[in-house]
Amino acid sequence: MKRFYGWRMVGAACGIQFLLAALLLQAFGLYIAVLSEEMGWSKTTLSGAAALQSAESAIIGPLLGWLMDRWGPQSIIRWGIVCFSAGLLLLSQVETVTTFYASAILMAVGASLGGYFPLSVAIVHWFEKHRGRALSIMGSGLALGGLVVPAMAWSMQQWGWRVTAAASGVVALVVGLPLARMIRRRPEDHGEFVDGIRPEDQTPEEAVLKASGQQDFSLREALNTQAFWLLAIGHGLALLVVTAVNVHAISHMKEGLGYTVATAGWVIMLMTFGQLMGVLLGAVIGDRFEKRKVAALCMLSHALGLLFLTYSSHMQGLIAFAMFHGLAWGLRGPFMHAIRADYFGRQAIGAIFGISAAIIAVGQMAGPLVAGLLADLTGDYRLGFTVLSILAAMGSVCFMLAKKPVRAVLA
Repeated sequence: MKRFYGWRMVGAACGIQFLLAALLLQAFGLYIAVLSEEMGWSKTTLSGAAALQSAESAIIGPLLGWLMDRWGPQSIIRWGIVCFSAGLLLLSQVETVTTFYASAILMAVGASLGGYFPLSVAIVHWFEKHRGRALSIMGSGLALGGLVVPAMAWSMQQWGWRVTAAASGVVALVVGLPLARMIRRRPEDHGEFVDGIRPEDQTPEEAVLKASGQQDFSLREALNTQAFWLLAIGHGLALLVVTAVNVHAISHMKEGLGYTVATAGWVIMLMTFGQLMGVLLGAVIGDRFEKRKVAALCMLSHALGLLFLTYSSHMQGLIAFAMFHGLAWGLRGPFMHAIRADYFGRQAIGAIFGISAAIIAVGQMAGPLVAGLLADLTGDYRLGFTVLSILAAMGSVCFMLAKKPVRAVLA
């Protein structure tokens, strides 16, 4: 019996996610901490790079969604890997804020073109019945990449951050391009079927639903639903916390709590272990429970974890932060695109993801900036992290209210 190619794509997507996370996304805080000390740049200045990355997502998201719906993912993802590699190589040569910002933008473009958004669109087209499981397995790459943070910290201590960045750029290119070539557009283009299920093997209910296309919203129809905006706002509030933690948690543990960068790296690794546990849990329950309710609970866990990070003076509190935040991130993250695909179908899903990305980028930009600016003003991260924790709790309400819309079908 022919093995369903979709699962090979999931494996390749997981590998690409691992590369992006290990080499930058989860290790970015290390570069921030080292550059702050070596270059003497303010936290607001360094946070600006993360904000520029998010601004890039807001600008390129709608265009990328349109391109994905029309041209497919493979070539776009390959160009993303090339840009990401070039950005890391440029990072290794940074001497000024301008060059640092340029490298950050280049890496951001690469991560957008070759990362979570286009990979999710590709996977969504290949899966329906097992969509939550497939996206959760893909998301495990992001979690596994975080387990490499202590190794990245060790590399910076042994050989310096410049050598680490340059080597990361080479690894991204050599490993990433072969994985990108495994990503394909639609199963129908390659003699396959969604979920690997042939039409004759479908249940009568599945056949009727697919024939009618009742759940395939156009972009305009999706934008006219309350659920679209509630999901976008809730997702944006989640990334408000995630990006702030990625950029500032290590600096907070180093400067505010007195731990070394290496010790902080181990806390981030523990957080990533929690994230991995969340991803694996999502792979088990993702297609069994209502995803929006799970996401709502995860937002409360994000908020609680951030409070532990902010106000705990002992390692036990940091462990609690790592587990609450990590578990919530891993469980909730893959559900974001799965919920949208469940609600709006596959027809215009790239464009729907793209417009959503532009909205949630506001949260990505605001998180690091709010935390960094308030830290510069007050001398520590307490006020900034507390504000973000309250906003995360508000995101829980958004997900609870985001019920599945029903598409009006003309008689």
